[in-house]
Amino acid sequence: MKFAPLLILFLVINFGSLAIGSWLMGDGATSSWYTNLNKAPWTPPGWVFGAAWTFIMICFSVYLSYLFKDYKSPILIGVFTSQVILNIAWNFLFFNQHLVFMALITIVLLTLIVFYFFFTYRMDAMNSWRYLLLPYMIWLCIATSLNLYVLLYN
Repeated sequence: MKFAPLLILFLVINFGSLAIGSWLMGDGATSSWYTNLNKAPWTPPGWVFGAAWTFIMICFSVYLSYLFKDYKSPILIGVFTSQVILNIAWNFLFFNQHLVFMALITIVLLTLIVFYFFFTYRMDAMNSWRYLLLPYMIWLCIATSLNLYVLLYN
């Protein structure tokens, strides 16, 4: 498959999963539960989350387009599908159900999957493109620390 159709496909899937995750959040960041939490001092302002996820999903979609253009396997499809499910599930578990520990497990698994992409798919053709995963990796480390803080200090 060519790059452009793959890019459109992954943009739709990735932003669609963000939209589903947002919908499953319920009141999310504006809920009284969340606003009354003892949050980490390094919690960014609310607008940062939308900006970060937009940038991350664009980078991730470009990365995936190059990866799937040159390399396809049932394992790769399964890993990507798991990433989508975990990304959606975290919002539901944390914001909607307030299952902070389960959300932490989910985000740790999601982080491991994104690191798996970075370290596993680094063939010559992908070696440079894999650095598009760095924003996602950094953001997940920050988000995991925020989730852990809520678990430990609430």
